[in-house]
Amino acid sequence: MPGRGIGIPEDRELHTSHGTVTAVGVEGTGSYGAEIARILRSEGLSVLEVNRPNRAARRLKGKSDPLDAYQAAQSVLDGRTKSIPKAKDGPVECLRILRAGRTSALKARTAAINQIKGLLVSAPDKLRAKYRGPGTSAMIMALQRTRPSGHMADPEYVCLLTLKALATRCMSLAAEIAAADAALQEILDTYAPMLCDLPGVGTEVASQLLVTVADNPDRVENEAQFAALVGVAPIPASSGKTTRHRLSRGGDRNANHALYQVVLVRMASCQRTKDYVAKRTAAGKSKREIMRCLKRYAAREIYRQITNPQAAPNNTDLRQMRTTLGCTITTAARELGQWPSKISLLERGLLRNDALATSYRQWLSEQQLESRLDHQR
Repeated sequence: MPGRGIGIPEDRELHTSHGTVTAVGVEGTGSYGAEIARILRSEGLSVLEVNRPNRAARRLKGKSDPLDAYQAAQSVLDGRTKSIPKAKDGPVECLRILRAGRTSALKARTAAINQIKGLLVSAPDKLRAKYRGPGTSAMIMALQRTRPSGHMADPEYVCLLTLKALATRCMSLAAEIAAADAALQEILDTYAPMLCDLPGVGTEVASQLLVTVADNPDRVENEAQFAALVGVAPIPASSGKTTRHRLSRGGDRNANHALYQVVLVRMASCQRTKDYVAKRTAAGKSKREIMRCLKRYAAREIYRQITNPQAAPNNTDLRQMRTTLGCTITTAARELGQWPSKISLLERGLLRNDALATSYRQWLSEQQLESRLDHQR
């Protein structure tokens, strides 16, 4: 201050600036902080996801926006914050938005079906006998085609009128769900066509796992981090002479449920998985422990597929080839011959350039030519 004999420095900017910005910590990048994180990232700044402050520390130091800002900056400087937020600027974000609408429609349709069945329980005997016999789909279609007639003081007429309205709502929601499924499949066919080729992975599972990883899969540095992200990393639960691991209770539970569906399908239809289950059961493992191991293996396979997709979305040669064959590449190879080294790469989606696809097409044409010559002979 000049009045107290302290001069103002000539380089005022040196003392008024905050220094070089190395990274920015943002809390809530998936909700209220999504837009500012997107803007900061577009300016070339490194954005990190900051968890909420520790409750014990918050009770001791208090709560305010400046204190939260200091805590976020301190966690970044100390290296305690290393999580990279989701990009939310590509096709995976479209998958997330579509899944949000689909989930809402699915819950509403389930609620409407439950209401229909609840009303039929106490409905007049004539309606109950007519509509409780068929299955759910047939019952909804029959109720939607009805033409109630009567007056508003007649319970049977009002009940049938309400049932028709609920059935119409179910049909509309079913059409909305089907449209969402078609949109999800279109995105997957364009940007992750080989992910659904894995055993047990369908549109629902593939879209959920991609949403969990987000548009920037490089934020998950290795396969172990992906396993922890989806809640299948084994957690030590040893004590004394007992050495064991237990199921993880952390991670994205929706992604964990998706892997659970994959394991159920493989246990029912995959012979290799059946053999593994029989082997581990004979070794004394419980079903929960076996499924934990299977989810871990499935996570490893899916992570390799997600982080090593096929080349570019505009490369349609591989998809056309799969459509012409009418089956997966592995199945076609088993029918036509053996091509183990390159089939493994194709099946896992490690196609990074056109050279591998060209080599495979040449090999396939040679096999087909030899097959025709053998047939003519």
